[in-house]
Amino acid sequence: MLTTHPFDDDKLREECGIFGVSGAEGAAALVALGLHALQHRGQEAAGITSWDGRAFHTHRAMGHVAGNFDRDDVIRALAGNTACGHVRYSTTGETSLRNVQPLYAELASGGFAVAHNGNISNAMRIRRDLIRSGSIFQSTSDTETIIHLVATSSYRTLIDKFIDALKQLEGAYSLICMTPEGMIACRDPLGIRPLVMGKLGDSVIFASETVALDVVGAEFLRSVEPGELVIVKGTEISSHRPFAPQAARPCIFEWVYFSRPDSIADEHSVYSVRKAIGAQLAIESPADADLVIPVPDSGTPAAIGYAQESGVPFELGIIRSHYVGRTFIQPGDKVRHLGVKLKHNANRALIKGRRVVLIDDSIVRGTTSLKIVQMMREAGAAEVHMRIASPPTRHSCFYGVDTPERSKLLAATHDLEAMRTYIQADSLAFVSIDGLYKALGSEGRPRVKPGFCDACFTGDYPTPLTDQDESGTPVDQFALLEERVG
Repeated sequence: MLTTHPFDDDKLREECGIFGVSGAEGAAALVALGLHALQHRGQEAAGITSWDGRAFHTHRAMGHVAGNFDRDDVIRALAGNTACGHVRYSTTGETSLRNVQPLYAELASGGFAVAHNGNISNAMRIRRDLIRSGSIFQSTSDTETIIHLVATSSYRTLIDKFIDALKQLEGAYSLICMTPEGMIACRDPLGIRPLVMGKLGDSVIFASETVALDVVGAEFLRSVEPGELVIVKGTEISSHRPFAPQAARPCIFEWVYFSRPDSIADEHSVYSVRKAIGAQLAIESPADADLVIPVPDSGTPAAIGYAQESGVPFELGIIRSHYVGRTFIQPGDKVRHLGVKLKHNANRALIKGRRVVLIDDSIVRGTTSLKIVQMMREAGAAEVHMRIASPPTRHSCFYGVDTPERSKLLAATHDLEAMRTYIQADSLAFVSIDGLYKALGSEGRPRVKPGFCDACFTGDYPTPLTDQDESGTPVDQFALLEERVG
């Protein structure tokens, strides 16, 4: 099988997206709409769980929201005025239906469903200890450890059991949970993964991004604060803060790439920040060129900012087809090479004889940049300069982003000149980490390092990495589980 998008193997995959509705008639239909808006955060699988006051109902499927949740019979079967949903890329656990969320279990207190965006960085250690004490796991997802910790907690009330479970976790998480008593939404103490809260009439909505609120016509109220639990029971909303206050460290890559440009993240317009990053990149690394060309679609806002700051014209030198999905063929090398042009193709008449500056959001393995530069040269570009709207990605992420191990990151093994040679560009430059922070303060609010989780650039991980070895490589989960006590 060949993915006709030629660059899928060289992008950081966007973790997951979650969406929950409490107190709305036809809640599952609203959740399906919200998940459509969050599809960019996870395109591997999707699921919705609803509660009708008597029973929980779940539908989970591999693939996109469209096709799985656009059917009336599926939505009708998800009865109730409370529901939560999830779109997934697998960052832990294999790709299979048993790992698709929301995960659901029957506890002593009743049904418990959970949708999780993030990664529990000590989940394998917790899992091993739970299995040794008799727990039986049904998935390989780190999310299931949360259910087991709640189930085995010695505290009396469900909320206290839930808080007890959270206090044993390391890493990043935004959670939407459903119980017969109501809905719980929470964010890890550092706020690494995003979660926002809105209202639609009398119903309460939680989502990974504000764009999902926009799609269902909900009003954005605020972000769920780092370390906060918001509990919704009928029309009652309460807030709990069981963790000691810490300086927040939200993922900086939300503004670089993950979030949709039309979202607002922590009071910052994602689109405006990306334009500001591009402008900062033009100040730091100008190029003597004729055209500024974005690598679509993620490089477009930064390219607009670069062009406006530099005065070099912005043009669509790479045209993307939005109507190509996957082709289930087994091509030879020649057909495979031609297949990459089904999704992106050079605007040859515009590029021939011109000096171009390509703007992209990041370089991971470098294969994307190499193919794009080759595409420009084949189209007749006189010079090809590459500018990247983030610092070099030198470290893996262990907080819910599917990144290669560090040895496969181009910037971890090559200096700038070696990277330029590898991608065959005439020049290569990245925005500096200081420039990135400056762009994030472009709306008048200064940003002080390390106000974000920027570990993929700096290696400054804000939490322990219990399940990783000394080099930062994830420990094989099955090797952990096969360890024997003395």
